[in-house]
Amino acid sequence: MAVTRSVSYPELKDGKIQDETLITKISDTKSLCPECLAVVDAEILDDGTKVILSKECKAHGVFSDIYYSDSRIYGRFLNYRAIGNGLSDPMTTISRGCPYDCGICPGHRSHTLLANIDVTNRCNLSCPICFANAKKSGYVYEPSFEEIRHMMTVLRNEKPVPCYAVQFAGGEPTMREDLPEIIKMAKEMGFIQIQIATNGVKLAASKDYCRELRKSPLSTVYLQFDGVTEEPYVRARGFNALPLKLKAISNMRETGLDNIVLVPTLVKDVNSGQVGDIVRFAIENLDVVRGVNFQPVSFTGRIESSELQRQRITIPDFMGLLEDQTSGEITKDDFYPVPCVTPISDLAETWSHESQVRFTVHPHCGCGTYVFIEGNKMIPVTRFVDVSGLLNTLESISIEFKNSRFSKVMVTERLLKEVPKYVDREKMPGNLDYHGIIRSFIRGRSIDALCQFHDNALFIGAMHFQDPYNIDLERLRSCGIHYALPDGRVIPFCSYNMLYREALEKKFSRPSEEHK
Repeated sequence: MAVTRSVSYPELKDGKIQDETLITKISDTKSLCPECLAVVDAEILDDGTKVILSKECKAHGVFSDIYYSDSRIYGRFLNYRAIGNGLSDPMTTISRGCPYDCGICPGHRSHTLLANIDVTNRCNLSCPICFANAKKSGYVYEPSFEEIRHMMTVLRNEKPVPCYAVQFAGGEPTMREDLPEIIKMAKEMGFIQIQIATNGVKLAASKDYCRELRKSPLSTVYLQFDGVTEEPYVRARGFNALPLKLKAISNMRETGLDNIVLVPTLVKDVNSGQVGDIVRFAIENLDVVRGVNFQPVSFTGRIESSELQRQRITIPDFMGLLEDQTSGEITKDDFYPVPCVTPISDLAETWSHESQVRFTVHPHCGCGTYVFIEGNKMIPVTRFVDVSGLLNTLESISIEFKNSRFSKVMVTERLLKEVPKYVDREKMPGNLDYHGIIRSFIRGRSIDALCQFHDNALFIGAMHFQDPYNIDLERLRSCGIHYALPDGRVIPFCSYNMLYREALEKKFSRPSEEHK
């Protein structure tokens, strides 16, 4: 962790300045005032145990918030920082500066890894926790079929790499009667990964609808899933939605929808005590559940800012909860930040001499690991693979042969020699096709190799979206999850939900029937 200077800074307590204590400054950055949303100077500080974001607005005073609750994890993840080159054909120019030129502007550093398209803001639930503020807006935002086609055309035309992954969201996307046709259109336009983010209401109510989705080229169902008992749903969704979730999973299993990712919104003292139980539930349903993607709550939408300090939970908090609740079977050190996989993309570029999708999001935005199941035992990939060593070697190979005319032959030879050094075959789960994965690597199909890993394991990840209290504009510039809009712009997730959603939805909306 780079240290630039040490200063005496007040201790963070209830989000306000309190007693003096020595804090080390990590870096300067820019943030937003949570009151007026003006761009302000900010510092990222280390108090020896946790990392704090502190900023001052001349009009509204000083604001401090926990950035990362574990300084050691912050530093370890920072080692995987990968700077992307953004788009070669940005859609907007730089005028007001980040984050007010979103669209994507020339200053943005990552291309679109996953595109969100909100197909409606209508919803069949009214959750107390909802970053989209769905159903309460007084207007209906629902792009036409042709507008959605235009949005996907923009995404597929991104350069140097087109967007390959799209998620249809909302609101509740299943309220669109033409959702299966939209999914089919996405496949025809070249999207490889097609997802829906759903609360599961319609999937629980209708097996026929599940069958209809099964016939479409849908890749993954992102299912809102907040816990394994009644209480988290009553508090987060306003009623006991657990039976609905279980029915949706049952219907999907019966109709062949077997690629489900559970998505818990993680809130301290609401479902933070069920992190381990949610993972165990996923393992018990591994025939249809492929992953769990925890999302620590972001304080936008209907979340009251007064709850900030009481409910704030960061990625290291999540990892610590999982370690405690699995009795150390899964630890903090089993997780790696998203950009750790950039060496695999670089290797694919060396192999193919073509631009590849590069996961250059900021290392403090998200993390993940793979866990294999053998009997009643959970085996994280780090137990039998030296992940750091392997990734460093892959990057070295890609650099060495990047401009070679004989890269395929040379890379194949080097992979066959080097990769086995980082894999402990004696500790490897018996259900893992080691040779199949190696074959995919040496044939230049690095993404296929990752898929084979995924198919034999449970992916566990966390993605912490920013809010006006903890936003770091340096992080924002590397965002790879974007919203596509009818006006042709593509806007990073966090800035869209903080700054743009309401105005742009209104611009392309009609009054809802209940508010006419």
